[in-house]
Amino acid sequence: MSVRFVIDSLDFVRNAGIHHGKIPPVELLRLYDFLFDSEGELIYQVCGRFDQDGKPGLYLEISGRLHLRCQRCLDKLTRTINLQTFLLLVEKEAELDLVDEDDTVDAILATSELDVLDLIEDEIILSLSISSCHPEGECSMHNLASNEDNLIGKTQATHPFAALAALKNKN
Repeated sequence: MSVRFVIDSLDFVRNAGIHHGKIPPVELLRLYDFLFDSEGELIYQVCGRFDQDGKPGLYLEISGRLHLRCQRCLDKLTRTINLQTFLLLVEKEAELDLVDEDDTVDAILATSELDVLDLIEDEIILSLSISSCHPEGECSMHNLASNEDNLIGKTQATHPFAALAALKNKN
């Protein structure tokens, strides 16, 4: 398991902090339910910097591949993650409410103990679609119709309910 990286967010920005690393997706517990398997690796970098207006923020880059579960066919769906975001740091809840009114700015509350891996996990989950599915025509669910034609040609004995169908026909 990776060591958790906790920062004082405003102090990290004042010191122009930079931290980077790699995370196996399986270590992100809230993301785990979306995963098909534990393969893959995420590479991240977080930088503390001031924006053009002199406001503190965290610049976050995340890249890698995840194997998600397709919600249509439940098979493996490979998703490439390539995120870059700037999160404005605000010191008070009231400021956060004001910033939330602007859809072009992402903001979080500045804390003295910000877990960077939790922040990375939040950003990845927010970047995923509500229902991850293969593109139209690529899902194995679309192949079921062509497989049904093959099943009709098979004998009734191979069907799991063949014995029940035979009993039903006798009565």
